[in-house]
Amino acid sequence: MASLSTTYMGLSLKSPLIAGSSGLTNTIDELREIAAKGAGAVVLKSIFEEQIRFETEKMIRQQEGIMDSMNKGYRDVLSSRPYDFAQAQDYIHNFAKEHTLADYLKFIEEAKKAVAIPVIASINCVSPYDWHYFARRIQSAGADAIELNIYVLPSNPEKSGQENENTFFEIVDAVRQQVTIPLSVKVSYYFSGLSRTLLDLSKTGIRGMVLFNRPFHPDLNIDTLEITSSNILSQPSEYSHTLRWIAILAGRAGCDLVASTGIHDYESVVKQILAGANAVQLASVLYKYGFDHISRINAELEKWMDSKAYRSLDDFRGKLSQVNVENPAVFERVQFMRLYSKIV
Repeated sequence: MASLSTTYMGLSLKSPLIAGSSGLTNTIDELREIAAKGAGAVVLKSIFEEQIRFETEKMIRQQEGIMDSMNKGYRDVLSSRPYDFAQAQDYIHNFAKEHTLADYLKFIEEAKKAVAIPVIASINCVSPYDWHYFARRIQSAGADAIELNIYVLPSNPEKSGQENENTFFEIVDAVRQQVTIPLSVKVSYYFSGLSRTLLDLSKTGIRGMVLFNRPFHPDLNIDTLEITSSNILSQPSEYSHTLRWIAILAGRAGCDLVASTGIHDYESVVKQILAGANAVQLASVLYKYGFDHISRINAELEKWMDSKAYRSLDDFRGKLSQVNVENPAVFERVQFMRLYSKIV
């Protein structure tokens, strides 16, 4: 019988299916069910930099409201000591940060007691900020690894591609100096030189790289004339974008590779492993079909492996990566050829 076991960042997984960071990995009961259904690991819901900033701004607005309610004479006294307000802002920021972090650390500790599979903490960041401090505390709470969910949208015309890319390296460097547990980075595809940047990033000492982040896409409501969101959940066809880059990087990257986005069935899992992935992350499909789908994919993957006489994932991992196929240029083709399409 085929074995579904694999390793990712040095962690032993009984299955290549990892429950990705989402609202479905935010409670202990859900984590228990995810483990019971056969997931190899779980990535906890992210702790967000924006979340802390939001809490800070809310508390500062509350403080300003209290100040405005004071009598004028007292405000005049305070106005002669402007540094007091700045100090209060610093205090509020630190309080919000510690409050948010304390809740997350407690969740990690409870998760480690609740499940036997690896528990990967997730930090969602957009700047170097002080995530190295967060990472150290997360390690102390017992997380098996940390996933840095870094998303930098190159929307600022004043910033060059190199400046945006440097953010990733600065964050990784700061965090790596503080922790010894495995570190992975979940990346987007917004790079001026995607292949070169990801290869360089893979050799910074991180143990894993997740391709790709699923971004928020704004939409427009033509009835209410408001900005909304669209395509929150991935579609099965979206796996092909990740597949190309897993195949290109496999055998060249200096760390393990995990495929994410559009992975909804055992076929797409097989394809990503054939391309060279160590494991895959599931999220949208679990929203659509529930945690039972983990067991279903595992069973179908095992059946497929038995039909091909593969006893382990290593027997076919990377078999169709760019470095192993007869025609590697196929992964770089971006135009339809007349031979394959009547569209052009």
